[in-house]
Amino acid sequence: MVSEFRVGVISSTHGIRGEVKVFPTTDDPGRFRDLKQVTLVAKRERRTLEMEKVRFFKQFVIVKFKGIDNINDIEPYRGAELWIDREQAVPLEEGEYFIADLVGLAVMTDEGERLGSLKEVIRTGANDVYEVLMENGKTVLLPVIPECVLDVDLEKGEVLVHVMDGLLDL
Repeated sequence: MVSEFRVGVISSTHGIRGEVKVFPTTDDPGRFRDLKQVTLVAKRERRTLEMEKVRFFKQFVIVKFKGIDNINDIEPYRGAELWIDREQAVPLEEGEYFIADLVGLAVMTDEGERLGSLKEVIRTGANDVYEVLMENGKTVLLPVIPECVLDVDLEKGEVLVHVMDGLLDL
């Protein structure tokens, strides 16, 4: 299981007092309000930064880190990623999973055949869609609905699916 999750990427500086615009890569950008610290991962550096102030502007999160009070101190970190430990992650409801834990799982059919491996989770407005890289090298998109995704077993490393009529017609 993944022990860290990326929650954002520094897109640019904001003002001259060391603030940055962060493009959130989390479902809920509002979660930045509750973070005490993040791990900044840059090209040749990895360091823990304490959050000082958080506010929101359009699709961005404006963040001020403690001890970084000047635009020149934060400018080199443009493009750096912000990560948190699993312990800092939002608690999940039953039946919810972190995408990072799902990617790479074996996808098995309810007929006992290995369909392939889960390549990506695509977020849509209605329901998520699993992109599965099949054994034959092709991909298939499976809607994450109860009729199609029957079970997710992280311990076994498997997703059990029912392939609905027409989904494999390529």
